[in-house]
Amino acid sequence: MTGRIEGKVALVVGAGSVGEGYGNGKAAAVLYAREGAKVFAVDIDEAAVTETKRIIENEGGVCATHTGDAMKADQVEAMVNACMGEYGRIDILHNNCGGSIPGGPAELSEEDWDFQIDFNLKTAFLACKYVLPIMEKQGSGAIVNISSIASRTNIGRRLCAYQASKAGLIQFSNAVAFQYAGKGVRSNCVVPGLMHTPLVEARVAGQAYDGDVAKAIADRDAMCPAGKMGDAWDVAYAALYLASDEARYVTGAEIVVDGGVTLKSF
Repeated sequence: MTGRIEGKVALVVGAGSVGEGYGNGKAAAVLYAREGAKVFAVDIDEAAVTETKRIIENEGGVCATHTGDAMKADQVEAMVNACMGEYGRIDILHNNCGGSIPGGPAELSEEDWDFQIDFNLKTAFLACKYVLPIMEKQGSGAIVNISSIASRTNIGRRLCAYQASKAGLIQFSNAVAFQYAGKGVRSNCVVPGLMHTPLVEARVAGQAYDGDVAKAIADRDAMCPAGKMGDAWDVAYAALYLASDEARYVTGAEIVVDGGVTLKSF
């Protein structure tokens, strides 16, 4: 099946990737373009989002880019205005910003706690703040928020701020879904498990495995009942369904993409 979101405009926040390969946001942006959307790709890293644009355009897709900090209201407002100036509408808002800093309440600094709440939760709030009035005026729109299985289970690491913020993102998404259900706007979450993305090699291996990438990958593969981690495309295809008209009666939902991790007890 092709053209599942033909003619729609997709604003993807966090559309770059940390390192080579495909992170969740980059894969989603590319897949949206492959399925017919005009993509407005945003990231704080200009080089990363430029690479996403290059891939989309080399495949014959349409992509414009914008660089900004999704944790700052004025920059988010500018991002949304730039998208409207480029395409005149926003049909899909994909909130992909996220990341973790390990530590429990006693170990984390206040600054690290605040950063994770802002990075994982405030970014979605700000994007919705400026996009929802546009979608309401259009009478249509789909919001896809990327949470994590850390919102509902422990995976052997101390990640209290990440867990709290990703759980908060699900409830925020549900609140938006309920408020806007009668206005043609849907809000849903993808809940990824352990994914083999550049982020694992760039950050997780350094945080928990003293830089041993091979061990990080092997340990995380072993934690998955499916026998290996998923990848960014698994997350992207779940997001595509929620963004498409195939999910026209789906709102306030969570699609868990984890190869069965949350079915086991650690």
